[in-house]
Amino acid sequence: MIFVSHVIPVNEPGEPRLDRAAVWEGLVLKANNALPFVPAMSNCKVVQRYGDACFDRDIRIRGDAFRERITLEKPHRVVFTRLSGPVLGTIANEIEGEGEGDDMRLRFSFALVLAGTPGNSEAEEKYARTMTGDYIQALTATRDAMRRIAVDHAA
Repeated sequence: MIFVSHVIPVNEPGEPRLDRAAVWEGLVLKANNALPFVPAMSNCKVVQRYGDACFDRDIRIRGDAFRERITLEKPHRVVFTRLSGPVLGTIANEIEGEGEGDDMRLRFSFALVLAGTPGNSEAEEKYARTMTGDYIQALTATRDAMRRIAVDHAA
């Protein structure tokens, strides 16, 4: 099993400030269409809605196709459960910290299993390195996209 958790600050000096509502809005936008937020993703389409807080989407990352069930846990967490594809498991995007200030953080975590690959094998470790890099890049890209959206809304 591949498990990674990485956190970055939401607000930094010299950057547009985001409140909790703006961060949550960004996570919901990302859940519905991750293309502006996840550089490694080439396709993202919602295929079934089960209500305001749960839906399925089809995505393509680095050529691999996946179906994910998205659960919105307003106002702090979005959970992506892989239903099909070569890598199964769970991904969480979370808003951490109290209030609206500088202690607010964005955490991405995943616990995934690479189908057909033994745990702790060289192949799993190699895939984990690539995937970890992609997810850390997606975390930063998500925060940057949220900042762009905030600037656009302020204009």
